[in-house]
Order: sequence, then structure tokens, then C-alpha cells
Amino acid sequence: MLIALIIIVLLVVFVISLYNTLVQLRLKVKNAWSQIDVQLQRRFDLIPNLLETVKGYMKHEEDVLTKVTELRTSWAKASTVSEKSELNNELSGALKTIMAVSENYPDLKANQNFSELQEELQNTENKIAFSRQFYNDTVTRYNTKLEVFPSNIIASMFHFEASEFFKVDSEEAKKNVKISFDK
Repeated sequence: MLIALIIIVLLVVFVISLYNTLVQLRLKVKNAWSQIDVQLQRRFDLIPNLLETVKGYMKHEEDVLTKVTELRTSWAKASTVSEKSELNNELSGALKTIMAVSENYPDLKANQNFSELQEELQNTENKIAFSRQFYNDTVTRYNTKLEVFPSNIIASMFHFEASEFFKVDSEEAKKNVKISFDK
């Protein structure tokens, strides 16, 4: 009888331990996503200043400016990883166009405000890349724990669900944003 009681207690402790591990990993995934979200929001917050600086030089690129403004509005409404990932991809394409156009305007490239915004944007892009890597690593650890035995039994009992990876869907979005610091 005592041995059965000890086995039951050990089994309960084991289940509690696995459950707590899964909860901790799920919270780490949420934290990692919030770090990406912060950096992507920072990027969207930099955009109006960049657009104001570039606007006078890009009269013929009005559709790009409109697209970025629409993306910024959509960003506020997006709530899932996949929605924000898609908006990130679209914004990357628009930023590439802005930076490519800036190459054609030496006065714009020499503009101190534009140079500072380029540098801030490049720093933000680096932070986004790091945060995305960290998030995907965290999701991998969590999703692995959901699928390996015996934690998969506890995960299914308590309805833990796999998390989405932050991914780049288009080939265009996979290319680096070209930012030049030449003056």
C-alpha cells in the first residue's frame, strides 16, 4: 500500500512538473513574440518621419507612400502572428522601393535627417532579425515539448496548442532591405 502511494505521489509530481514546464515554455513564446511586436511597432513608428523626409523627392512614387500609410493602419488592426508577418513582408518591399529611389537623389542622401532615419531603420531591422530568430527558436522548443513523449500526453490532456513560426512567405521579402549610408 505504501509503495502504491509513493508511486501515485511521484506520478502526480511528474505530471505537475511537465505541466509547469509547458506553461513556462508557452509564456516564453508569448514573450518572444512581444519582443518582435515591439520592434515591428518601432519600425512602423519610424516610417512617418522617413516618409516626410522623402515625400518631396518622391512625387512620382505616391503609390508607395500611400501603400506604407495603409500598411501602418492595417498594423494597428492585426492581431495574429501570420497577419503581422504578412504586413512585415509588405512593408519590407515598400521600404526597399523608398531606399532604391533615394539612391537617385543626392540631395536626399545628403540630408542629415534622412541619414539618421536610415541608421535608426537599419538598427531596427537588425533587432527585428534577432527577435525573429529568438522567437522561432523559442517556438521550436515549445512545439518540440508538445510532441515528445511523455510531455505530449500532458499537453493533449490540457489542450496546449502548437505556436506559429514567424516566417517570410515571399521571395522578395526574403531579400535584405538595401540601406546606404553614403552621403
